[in-house]
Amino acid sequence: MGKTGREKNTKNKAKHSKLMDKKLNKKKQEEALRKARLKEIIQKANQSKA
Repeated sequence: MGKTGREKNTKNKAKHSKLMDKKLNKKKQEEALRKARLKEIIQKANQSKA
């Protein structure tokens, strides 16, 4: 006798995937922002040397 109705875990898996994607996107965005800030700092440092 199999289960009738909705498949097992589909809702939870979808939620988990959504949350993980959100987390990874946030991390990538923070890394990009950090790189941009570092570039600006390095450029200012190089300009002050010259």
